[in-house]
Amino acid sequence: MPVTIEIPKEKWTGKVREITLGATAAEGGTRKKTVTVGGEATLPFLHFEGAIPHPPIIVVEVKSRKPEDWSPLLLEAWGAAVGDPAAWAKAAEVAGADMLLLTLSLQDTPDDAKAALKKVLGATGLPVGVFGPGQADKDNELIVPVAEAGAGEKLLLGVCEDKNYRTIVAAALAHGHLVDSRTPMDVNLSKQLIILIKDMGMPLERIIMDPSTGALGYGIEYGYSVMERLRLAALGGDGMTQQPMLVTVGEEAWKVKEAKVGEGVPAAWGDWKERSINWEVLTASALVESGANVLVMRHPESVKRVEAMIAELMKK
Repeated sequence: MPVTIEIPKEKWTGKVREITLGATAAEGGTRKKTVTVGGEATLPFLHFEGAIPHPPIIVVEVKSRKPEDWSPLLLEAWGAAVGDPAAWAKAAEVAGADMLLLTLSLQDTPDDAKAALKKVLGATGLPVGVFGPGQADKDNELIVPVAEAGAGEKLLLGVCEDKNYRTIVAAALAHGHLVDSRTPMDVNLSKQLIILIKDMGMPLERIIMDPSTGALGYGIEYGYSVMERLRLAALGGDGMTQQPMLVTVGEEAWKVKEAKVGEGVPAAWGDWKERSINWEVLTASALVESGANVLVMRHPESVKRVEAMIAELMKK
């Protein structure tokens, strides 16, 4: 007689919180579309075990001014668009972005930041996030006026870290935005910052968790394990770990020497361009499998490949 084998299934008590980014005209914004992430009731892509209502989204990073520290391969890929946030935003949308992330520079003034946001919002109907240059005082100086200038758009503002989350959260609360909660790779720290932001009055439906990560070969194993533990806790019912997770794939992958350096490396490393793109794609693919909901990427070819991978993984 034929033997019937039943696949064992976990019975989870929790699920990832659903969060929507961007606002259409009917919602008080100007975006042509919104994106929703989260909602999973099982581990990544185990469709037989629980609902996975929304695929991970790909966010393309757009700089407020031409980046001087990016790989020549990235500058070549985007061409003249890197000198104009509006042109870059349009090119990113054509490349397949679900959302855009405008990253501000240390040289920017508040007026520069507002002008860059206006250009990006005017060039595309995609949801938009805005991150500061990564220094607490400068982030506060730039994000506060950006929050006011983008009122109603449900921007994702960041990054909120333990030393500067109060100012950014207050600006987001005042103007109806979401925030990115970034911590070092640690489960308890990730959870604690979510609690602190919530205690300021920010609804959990407006907080994206950013647990940090490393690139392939540069700490991704530890980052993967932290994200996996956060997702297991969320599915186990821990309400403070149920936020969708964002990872800065492009930033991490393109700053390592294997992707950034084309000359003076061993010939066995192979073609520079293909190696670099593969580094970003493989970093993204590992993090998607660890539970990432929002992938911030840089190269248009990487976007295309990861988009195809996600489409296959979402097939039941």
